[in-house]
Order: sequence, then structure tokens, then C-alpha cells
Amino acid sequence: MSRIGKQPVTIPAGITLTQTGQAVTVKGPKGELNFTLPDAVTGKLDGDQFTVSPVEGEKTAKAMWGMARTMVFNMIEGVTNGFKKELELRGVGYRAAMKGNDLSLQLGYSHDIDYTPPAGIKITAPKPTEVIIEGIDKQQVGQVAAEIRSFRKPEPYKGKGVRYVGEYVRSKEGKKK
Repeated sequence: MSRIGKQPVTIPAGITLTQTGQAVTVKGPKGELNFTLPDAVTGKLDGDQFTVSPVEGEKTAKAMWGMARTMVFNMIEGVTNGFKKELELRGVGYRAAMKGNDLSLQLGYSHDIDYTPPAGIKITAPKPTEVIIEGIDKQQVGQVAAEIRSFRKPEPYKGKGVRYVGEYVRSKEGKKK
């Protein structure tokens, strides 16, 4: 039994959740998100509660049950409050700046890296060494943050690179003579 899957999702006031077959749509003040439930689970809307239950006899039902409930919960959270990831740049000369809607990064390469965010994602650079990514889709916010981090991952000897705020990078001892 899935502990997460058993819990019903409470729909707050101001949010509308509609279900058409396996398709779930959530509308709120920040926007609208869609998700199609896997065939191994079924969703049921009861007033301001949405419950997900597994289909009997499906092999993947247990695996999909908790995931489907969490996806619906994250959609409600996204259209209500939104999601945010913060990155920091560490290294001499590492900078981030906005050029219109694009993010321009100087990460020690011979060229600048220009990153165009996908639709629905807002990127800001309040300081030259700080990047904030905001959006309503949790998966998309995390994917954009991971893509920006992948341009220069933090290295273990000096700790230079792009890292999440609060991320711990274990440092290695250098070569000895």
C-alpha cells in the first residue's frame, strides 16, 4: 500500500480541478496545468477532495499510485504559489546577467553562454552571482535549473562552478609533492 497514494489531495478555494477520463486539468491564479493519469490508476473527484486509487490486476499500479497523487498535488501547489530554484555562481569572473529574456552566463569559457528559457519559466539575475528560476511546473523549473547547472558543474578541488543555493560540494585534497 502506498502511504502517499492513500492520502487525498485537498483542493483549496480559488482552484478548479476538472477531470475528463484520465486527463486532469488544474486552473488557478498563476495559470493552468494538465496531466494525464497513467492507465494503472484512476482518479476520483469528491467535492474539494481528489483521490487516486490503483487499478486491480495492474502490475505497475503500486508504482504509479503515489506518483500520480504527487503530480496532482504539485500541479495544485504550482498554480497556487509557484516553484522557485536558486543557483549561485562561484569562481573568479563567473557572472550572470539578463539580456532581454535570455540569460547570459560567463563561466570561464572563451565565449558567453546564452540560455533562452522555455515558455512558462521566468529567470532573473538579481546579483551577478545569483540566478533565480521561477515557474508553475515543478518538473520544468527543476529541468531548467539542472540545464543551467550543467554548463559548469561545481568541481571538487576549488568548488568553482554553478551550484544550487545551500548545496554542499565535498572538496578533495589536491596533489601532494
